[in-house]
Amino acid sequence: MKKTYMVLLMISGMLLSGCSALEGVSNTLNYATEASEYANEASAFAKEVPDLAKQAVNDEQAAQELETRLEEMKATIEEFNKLEAPEIGADLHQQVVNQNNRAIEGIDLYLENIENGKLDSEVLKNTEAFKSLQEITSIVEQIKQLGN
Repeated sequence: MKKTYMVLLMISGMLLSGCSALEGVSNTLNYATEASEYANEASAFAKEVPDLAKQAVNDEQAAQELETRLEEMKATIEEFNKLEAPEIGADLHQQVVNQNNRAIEGIDLYLENIENGKLDSEVLKNTEAFKSLQEITSIVEQIKQLGN
């Protein structure tokens, strides 16, 4: 009787640990997918917004659109920063968060200048936000490898 109970207990333990391993793989795949989607958004933003920012210097409608895009990207960045990365990808996630924080600083600078009516070509020379978001793409490529 004790032997049967021990065997059942061992089998239960193996099944539970197997489920945990599958859950870990699933979490890693989900994270890699979300990181990939985020990188696509960040890359598109970094490519499109500099031209919009140049237009915004002399065009009120472009300035309003720029402000909206900056606020949306800032919210997207903050949402991504809150993701819980799988243990295997924690270092890479932290690298993305660091780049994101640099991008947020740049976005805040643009928003502040828009609100103060001081958006000019000098402000546009500070493209740190765009550079940071472009650098994220290479880090996310490494994250994608976690899912494979």
